Amino acid sequence: MPALSNEGRAKVNLTLRVYGRRSDGYHDLESVVAFADCADRLTLTPGPGLELKMAGPLAQACGEAADNLVLKAARLLAERVPGLQAGSFNLEKVLPVAAGIGGGSADAAAALRLLAQLNGLALDDPRVIEVAQLTGADVPVCVNSQACVMTGVGDTLLPLRLPKMPCVMVNPRVPVATRDVFNALGLRNGQLLVGAADVLLQDRWPDEAASLEDWVEALAASSNDLEAPAMRIEPAIGDVVSALSATNGAWLARMSGSGATCFAIYENTADAKRAADQIRRDRPGWWVHAGVLS
Repeated sequence: MPALSNEGRAKVNLTLRVYGRRSDGYHDLESVVAFADCADRLTLTPGPGLELKMAGPLAQACGEAADNLVLKAARLLAERVPGLQAGSFNLEKVLPVAAGIGGGSADAAAALRLLAQLNGLALDDPRVIEVAQLTGADVPVCVNSQACVMTGVGDTLLPLRLPKMPCVMVNPRVPVATRDVFNALGLRNGQLLVGAADVLLQDRWPDEAASLEDWVEALAASSNDLEAPAMRIEPAIGDVVSALSATNGAWLARMSGSGATCFAIYENTADAKRAADQIRRDRPGWWVHAGVLS
């Protein structure tokens, strides 16, 4: 059979509110999630066995292939689907690792889409959904890679219609461990940050007819609760937010996920491109992408 190919698009948390830490140690959250037009590319050549090869400018940052979420997802699915066909995966890695944009999760989600295609499985097959949840908290939202409000521990997804959002994404090439950031938040098991009334009064997002300006206003009224603890762990995040905020035309600058990638939203793609060019000149060691969120 011919090789199959898919993209693992970068995930961007436009907002991220932490409601508390459950008794099992997981955190309850609400996040408005969009997806960028930059992506890793994953190819599956059907055949016997299961393997992963990595290439691309950021492949070395991925660590050992045996620990990659692509293989974890494939193995978990094979445990649930008798006779699952797999083969050789090839990952072209261009997204930063441990960067708050779900790069590894997006790759695992792409693997599930490819395996579902090869084996005639629907993406809403309960086994695929279960494997996505077991592979990682961000994998379920990456399976469909569509804008949504993500709640719970990342397992409840409410689709959203977002306008196209011209953006610049910047990573200082410093990995930040998600676990460390949540630990720095300092919540005990069973501790809540908000009360029931606060949940009932939580953010209400603009409707389908809302403009980009309406959305930026709504997003600016919310926050990323992980930004402050992440900055304590890695001060470079503050430098990135400041650099984005200082560019002409930046409407909103914020950290994505648990960092260290940050983003800014602009009125148009021309402003975003000029801002990206400026940051590349000023900070040649940083990873910079100008594009569109949707």
